[in-house]
Amino acid sequence: MASNNEGLQLVPEAILKRKHDMDDMKAQRAAQAILNPRGNRKIFSKKTKVIKVHKPESILVMARSKRNHTIRYNRVLKKGMQKRASSKKVEKTKIVVPDGVVNAEDEAEMEREVTVVSNSIGANMVFVIRIREPNGMPKKVKKILNGLRLRSSNEGAFLRYDDTTKKQLHLIEPWVTYGIPSKVVVNDLIRRRGHGKMDGKRIPLSDNTIIEKALGGETDGAVICVDDMVHELHAVSENFKKVNGFLWTFKLSAPRSKFQREKLNFKDGGDYGDRGEEMDDLIRQML
Repeated sequence: MASNNEGLQLVPEAILKRKHDMDDMKAQRAAQAILNPRGNRKIFSKKTKVIKVHKPESILVMARSKRNHTIRYNRVLKKGMQKRASSKKVEKTKIVVPDGVVNAEDEAEMEREVTVVSNSIGANMVFVIRIREPNGMPKKVKKILNGLRLRSSNEGAFLRYDDTTKKQLHLIEPWVTYGIPSKVVVNDLIRRRGHGKMDGKRIPLSDNTIIEKALGGETDGAVICVDDMVHELHAVSENFKKVNGFLWTFKLSAPRSKFQREKLNFKDGGDYGDRGEEMDDLIRQML
């Protein structure tokens, strides 16, 4: 009897359990497919058609929000931000702790106060991120966002910060947040989330040959690698428009806070509005 079992191959118990679980999962999916033939596919027929019901309260809320934002848009367009936006640099101090500190004692010893600028006055370039969905959005706001290439939430783009851009950002401020990114953060954005536009297609910047092929001829050899792009964007040099036009909008991840207080301005503890040099913290969360 022992000689007959010697040729049999023993199967580990973990593999047998896994196979048993897979068989159960396949059986459950087969039963679910019989009960719900529609599945994840969009099949439009009278039998499988899903009726979506909108409550009257939600329609009223959307209409009220759209009306309020339209009133705000017209007021800012006519009178400007008035006292809501400062025309001078505003500085404030915050406590900074180096990354990698684990112990509370080390954290207390290494923390230091740093002075940062909390608005973008005097900057040549800002990075803008759209933080809200189009619910209750006026058509004029949507038109400006489309012009800035911010067509969906958590998308970001570089903008030259001049009087025209400043006025546009004030008009759409409840829907975006913006600030001054440092050169290190600009470098991280391009290397980790950067995509270029070639022949209408979104191409990752995995190699400097892509950049040289797309921008080398237009810039007379001034921009041939990622470092050149970072310099042109951060310094707002003469090739800023060409480099920014080549870059696809940055698709970022939602931060861990999930914008719990998006209704408030950043100065009042919310998430939208001008962040100044504190924009780096948000970008690092969304990378």
